[in-house]
This record gives sequence, C-alpha cells and structure tokens, in this order.
Amino acid sequence: MNRPETLHVEKPWGSFDQYALNTPCTVKILTCNPGQKLSLQRHSHRGELWVALDPGVVVDRDGEELRPVVGEEIWLPLGSTHRLRCDSGTAGPVRVLEVSLGVFDEADIERLQDDYGRQ
Repeated sequence: MNRPETLHVEKPWGSFDQYALNTPCTVKILTCNPGQKLSLQRHSHRGELWVALDPGVVVDRDGEELRPVVGEEIWLPLGSTHRLRCDSGTAGPVRVLEVSLGVFDEADIERLQDDYGRQ
C-alpha cells in the first residue's frame, strides 16, 4: 500500500485538501491528553495518514520522533511501528486526523508496548 496523494484545490472561497477518493477508508480524530501516549503499535492490513490538528503533537514512527506542525501529514505505512504522544508540557490535548486505508479492524492492532496493560 502506497501513501495516498493529497490533492489541494484552490477555490474562490479558499481551498480544500482531499485525502481519499472512492477508496475504502476509515476516518477518525484521535485525541491524546497531556502526558499520555497511545500504544506503540503496528497494523497488518492498513496504512494510516495522520494530519496534525494541534500544536504539541509528537509521533513515534519506526524509532524516529516526529514533531509535526499543524496541518503537516505523516504517512504510517502498513507494518510500521508508531504511536501518538502528547508531552506533559502541552497546555491541553492534541488531536490528529487519521485516515486509515485498507481493511480497518480494531483487532488489527498489534501492541508492542502499552502503558495501560492492554495486549
């Protein structure tokens, strides 16, 4: 699965960014509270495109720490290890728009590390 091409279209009233077109996908907004983090995880049946919605987003991807600016896109290829974090110094929660491409199933989460005791 390849990273989807984001289409940016200018309009008289402004613009829009298109992340998926006529393809199976699941769209969510992830919210992570200050000092918290999601499981370090990977998926066998989907890739994910994350778009930072707030300042303070931290993404761990395949051992690399990324600190995207608002609006920046991060591609998480199928099989990549990844997690979302919100540093404790951030004033409030951070959000990420998640576009999952491929077969979406919560059972497709392989947790490699989890602070909440989940497997």
